[in-house]
Amino acid sequence: MKTRAVRLYGEKDLRLDSFELPEMKEDEMLVKIISDSVCMSTYKLVQQGDRHKRVTERLSEHPAVIGHELSGIIVDVGDKWKDTYQKGMKFTVQPEVTVEGVSRTVGYNYGTYGGDSTYSILPAEVMETGSLIPFKGESFFEASLSEPTSCIIAGYRRMYHTSKTNHRHIMGIKEGGNQIILGACGPMGLECIDYALQIEHGARLIVAADVSDERIERAKKMLKAREGKELIFVNSAGLKNPVEELRKLTGGKGYDDVFVYAPVRALIEQADGLLAEDGCLNFFAGPVDQTLSATVNFYNVHYARTHTVGFTGSTNEDLYEALKLMEEGRIHPTVMVTHIGGLESAVDTTLNVPGIPGGKKLIYPHIDLPLTAIEDFRKLGEKNKLFERLADSCDRHQGCWNAEAERLLLEYYGVDLTK
Repeated sequence: MKTRAVRLYGEKDLRLDSFELPEMKEDEMLVKIISDSVCMSTYKLVQQGDRHKRVTERLSEHPAVIGHELSGIIVDVGDKWKDTYQKGMKFTVQPEVTVEGVSRTVGYNYGTYGGDSTYSILPAEVMETGSLIPFKGESFFEASLSEPTSCIIAGYRRMYHTSKTNHRHIMGIKEGGNQIILGACGPMGLECIDYALQIEHGARLIVAADVSDERIERAKKMLKAREGKELIFVNSAGLKNPVEELRKLTGGKGYDDVFVYAPVRALIEQADGLLAEDGCLNFFAGPVDQTLSATVNFYNVHYARTHTVGFTGSTNEDLYEALKLMEEGRIHPTVMVTHIGGLESAVDTTLNVPGIPGGKKLIYPHIDLPLTAIEDFRKLGEKNKLFERLADSCDRHQGCWNAEAERLLLEYYGVDLTK
């Protein structure tokens, strides 16, 4: 079986290769990748190459297929798994697997398995660790987005508050409290808001702060507060004293839970200043700069019990929760997506993620399409009926990419979902 895949050979050295996959073993699986979502983490990997902490082998000799936010269908099942998995099953994966204390991550460590490929061989450890996960939703792209969504859920689960009387840590965000998200209207921030609105025992006040009026207006159209919650959007770039003015929204109390979605020193220090007593700061945005530091008020750490958490990745439990909420229609990660493209666009897209406006970029490995913004569909539709139909479909879904649009795209390019 021949595959096409984007592989990393070293720092900023991405190549679109065609090569024969090895013969599938009895404890492996052959899968067809239908969609992959480009992650900022992959951009960081590409910028660092062999210096990245997750890379375990010399990339020049063992190039890694990139892409870890993937979904697809099972094409062939090794004999070991025939009673557990079936051909044609739609799936996603938990990217990181740990076997005998050694961790490996799809998109970082495998030469024949990754999201930016047409076909991949799933190694045995994926199935052995329960990291191959069925998806019953309507679309493939939502399954791809379950991975970043699960990371957001993991971030919420890492939050904690403390008791003055018994030193107990109370996990999760504070029930009925004040929550603020800084960098809220980027792709991950949007889903952070979406998830916050679904938490039954979560924050009552949710403040979404960003520095772009355009991103804020888009977010307002897509995300509405549910009963019992208040959602406020703020352009913090226009505030003379952001900490003082954002605290005013809480009556001066401050925020119990603060999420930072951009790796900027000034933003981290602003977040520290927004914490209420026993407030928890979640630094979600992983930096490329390994020396990134910021000033923390240690008076408040001692007397106001403020604290900071961080985490990368997610667990199987987080991923199952993300898939369940999607299948129930309670969360809508499609708010993250602003562009689609084919496999040949993956190299330039990955190398230039920070410079491409908008949110998540979806790669469909079996189609031939330059990276294209959803907002450009209508104009492109004047000369191409496909884009006219895609524009109509997105208009029916609040301007968002959706299952109907995905189906139209795959049908137009003749992507066979049976083999």
